[in-house]
Amino acid sequence: MIEAILSIPMAFALGSIGFAARSAPDGRHTRVQLLHLVCGSILSMIGIMVMALTAWSTHEDQHYDDFGSALTTLAALMGGALFLFGLGPLTSWLLGILGRRAVHLPLPMRLAAHDVADNRARTAPAVAATMVATALAIAVMIIAVATTAQNRAEYYPQVRSGALLVQWFSAEEAAAVRAAIQQELPGVPITQVDRQRENGHFGLDIENVEFPDLESVAPAGIIGDHALLRYLTGDPSTPYDENTAVVVTADDVEVDKVTIHYDFDFARNDESLLTKSIPVIVVKPADPHMEELFLPAKIMRDLGYHLEPDKMIIDPSIHRTSMIEQERLDRRLGDTATTYIERGFQASTGWWVFVVAAVVVALGSALAATGQVGDSRSRRVLLRVGGDSTAPLRSLAACRAGLSAACGTAMGAAAGCTIGLLLVWPMTASVEWDPMPRVAFDTPWSLIAALVVGLPVLAAVIAGLASPGTTARVVPADETRVSR
Repeated sequence: MIEAILSIPMAFALGSIGFAARSAPDGRHTRVQLLHLVCGSILSMIGIMVMALTAWSTHEDQHYDDFGSALTTLAALMGGALFLFGLGPLTSWLLGILGRRAVHLPLPMRLAAHDVADNRARTAPAVAATMVATALAIAVMIIAVATTAQNRAEYYPQVRSGALLVQWFSAEEAAAVRAAIQQELPGVPITQVDRQRENGHFGLDIENVEFPDLESVAPAGIIGDHALLRYLTGDPSTPYDENTAVVVTADDVEVDKVTIHYDFDFARNDESLLTKSIPVIVVKPADPHMEELFLPAKIMRDLGYHLEPDKMIIDPSIHRTSMIEQERLDRRLGDTATTYIERGFQASTGWWVFVVAAVVVALGSALAATGQVGDSRSRRVLLRVGGDSTAPLRSLAACRAGLSAACGTAMGAAAGCTIGLLLVWPMTASVEWDPMPRVAFDTPWSLIAALVVGLPVLAAVIAGLASPGTTARVVPADETRVSR
């Protein structure tokens, strides 16, 4: 379904190639029809307006509805595709300008510009393909860098760095899960996190301390034994008392008690909840992100709760689980539970595959734009100038490829930067109820510059090396009669 939806803007973007072919005139001196240029300009302006509108509508750091955000993103993509579609006739116009204004260029460059402009019905679609591929590559680079920076800022580790987390198993499967861990990691202690079996009201009231989970639907605090507290603090000497709660936080806070509000009946109102005050101490966490309220299991049992295993953790201070060990444990557990090793934020690199593929397409299109255009006139001129040497012909091929690539990448870079910088707003809009403000990101200008400069140079080198190594010398007509 998603692929079908995304294929719509992609089809519009690729339509720029057909629009360029349709608007291409027959010869160098024939101008592009004004109707094509006007229509293309209007479509491109509409596309820019759509992208600008979606960027403005998502510029605030607030919660955006999932469905509305998806529609806004799709509208932004359609605007970008429409912008590229309207640029099709501009490629034909630019090639014509290049052919007519190449008078003062060196001979190989002048002949190359004439060759490319003389057959725009063939060259314009290929240059448009280079433009579209370059624009998509640059837009994806900008958006990927922006979303990576935002995702890194929003990332919150589940457990301590290097810890193995085993979760999403039922209470009946807990014993089998523990046995599987012990078989794969013999002799390694397992830290267990418990949960209440009973449903009902459960809340915590602590002065001067705020934890994100305390007012949520999920059970407040983290329940366990001495091993869990040692895992949270990373210090085996942390004081442990079965009747004392522990605030694990990097902040300097002063608190001496926590008030527990609870009831086993959801129908009770807040005024009839049972309350109990528990003494509290404050300790530092092993990881600044691991801020928790630790509740000893005995306190929960004394309140009348029955506990059952919720998660199992391998403390990285005792054993750092390797990838091979995790894979073996996954095979043993099957669908019983899931495993996760905390390695910090891992940036996605899949977008590089698309960028590389787009660059290859742009390069291939630039080379296809040259072909054997203008063989008769240009080759004869260069052979008369260069004699039997093939260097002028190689120079002509290199210049044709370089000019075609330069036209496509220049237009593609301008379009890609426009699309990318406008689409980062809807692409980084948050669907969370408590959104994090957008963070600054570094636009990859160096990569963009390398692509814009390097692609024409690479196309010229490839075309120059791939041109025919030998060619027939142009023979005057009188010499031909004598030889006969």
